[in-house]
This record gives sequence, structure tokens and C-alpha cells, in this order.
Amino acid sequence: MRPAAAVAAGLSALFLASAAEARPLRAMALDQCADQYLLALRPDADLALSPRADDPDAWLRSAAEGRRRVRPTLEAAVAFEPDVVVRYWGGEPRLLRRLSDAGARVAVIEDASDFKGVRRNIRIVAEALAAPERGEALIARMDARLAAAAATPGAPRPGALYLTAGGFTAGSGTLVDAILAAAGFANLAPAPFFGPVSVERIALQPPARFVLGFFDQIRGDWRGPGRHPVVRRSARGRVAASLPAASLTCPAWFAADAAALLAERRP
Repeated sequence: MRPAAAVAAGLSALFLASAAEARPLRAMALDQCADQYLLALRPDADLALSPRADDPDAWLRSAAEGRRRVRPTLEAAVAFEPDVVVRYWGGEPRLLRRLSDAGARVAVIEDASDFKGVRRNIRIVAEALAAPERGEALIARMDARLAAAAATPGAPRPGALYLTAGGFTAGSGTLVDAILAAAGFANLAPAPFFGPVSVERIALQPPARFVLGFFDQIRGDWRGPGRHPVVRRSARGRVAASLPAASLTCPAWFAADAAALLAERRP
């Protein structure tokens, strides 16, 4: 090869390598919860969001408008060639193994039963997306919302029963319980974790207050026990707040917004 040609070839290779390094980070979400993390932490990246990114129960649905949507399949993921993949429940093991083998970094959002777990999730995903500062800013915002929602130390904690349209409640060991506590309420759920509440129990022993969840999803559980006429009568005049589904679908920072909303209705 002539010297001039060699120099030209070297410059061309250098240009291509620099262009590859300069391309935006490619990040893929495998489910709706992962969508929220990508949109909050790396809106400047080349994002591939899930098909549910703008559903009514997505917290950042307006930010998802106009963004690329990709089904969480092996074929779609290979075509997109992500640098980072974020998931909560989406994606099957074969897909995750293939992406990891191809060099993609996989960040997993874990279930969280308290706000400490939410902080851990934010930091894990923020690190994978090379956005630690944005992660800390998101945590600071969440903590500020929690501080504003907190009741005066020593103040009485009014009791409330969380109830979904499907007839379920949430006891200790759940993020809903942490939301109630952060808003200054005592959880009246009869047992830990998630479980059904019978219409009969509510009719015979109605709680002093209800905190409703997912009732804004008109088509969700529209014939569920939580919408039973007996339950509606029992809850009349006793609803402390109806929390939007978008604030409850993901172990994320906006659980603090649910706590702040509930705190506004604290007696």
C-alpha cells in the first residue's frame, strides 16, 4: 500500500472508531417499569421502550410520546443492539442470556418493600446507564417529597385499609405499607404482604378509612370485589384518598408522590 493510501486508510479507521464511540448510548426497556427508569435517568439516550410505555398507568407516559417502541423479543433486541438493558419483570431468560453474551449490561429492578429498596434500585439502574448524578438527584427529589409528607413526630396515626378494585389489600412487607407509613397512616391490613379482602368482612367490619388503589383504571377489574355495591356503600364518606395506578405499578421514586398525595388527606 502506498504511504498516502495507508494514511488515508488509517484516518478512515480512526474516524469510524470515533463515530462509534460518539454515538448515543443505546438503552432498552423490557417492561413498563423499566421504561420509567430510562425516561427519568437517560432521556438523552437512544431509547427502545416497551409497547406499554404510554399506557394510562405509566408515570412518565407523556415523556414516552414519539419514542421508539420495541417488543421484548430476541429478534427485536438483536436488531437494536442495546448497550444497556433494564428490566423489572419483562424478558425471558434466553433473551437476557443472549443480550449479556453480546456485551449488553443488564440492570434488574428488584421488588422493594420500602424506600430504602427504591433508593437501591435507582442507584443500580443509574450506574448501569452511566448517570449516577441523575440518580442521586432523583433520590433527593424523592426524599424531599417524603419529608414533606411526614407527620409531626408523636402525632396520632389514623388507621386506613388499602383496597384495590380487584379486592386486594397490602400489609406489612409491601411498598404500599411504606407509603401509608410515610404519609402518617396506620395500616389496617389484617396480614402481611398482599391478600384478598372479602366483601363480607368489609360489610360487617368496615374500616374507619379506605385508601383506594387502581380505581382510576376504568377497565381494570371493573367487576372486581372492590367495586361491589356493598363495598361502595361501606366506603362512602370514608375514602381518605384514591391513589392513581401510575404511582403504584413500579417500585420507583414516584411512590413518594403517592405518599405526598395521601398526606394531604390526613385528618
